[in-house]
Amino acid sequence: MSNSVKAVLEGGPEDLPARIVPITPPGIELKVAFKGGYEHFKVTARHKDTPEGSLPVYEWTVRTETAQ
Repeated sequence: MSNSVKAVLEGGPEDLPARIVPITPPGIELKVAFKGGYEHFKVTARHKDTPEGSLPVYEWTVRTETAQ
């Protein structure tokens, strides 16, 4: 079993490659690099049962593009 803290991502792009991701350190917001930008997820009070146990749910809020 891994020592890293993980979370479940809900919402955002349907083709996001991973829905269970490591979070270091656990916090209020998570930023995931994806297709030349970032998908932003905000922590919720919910947890979801997964094959990796009960994990906190982070919900998609917005996408930002990287500066060029």
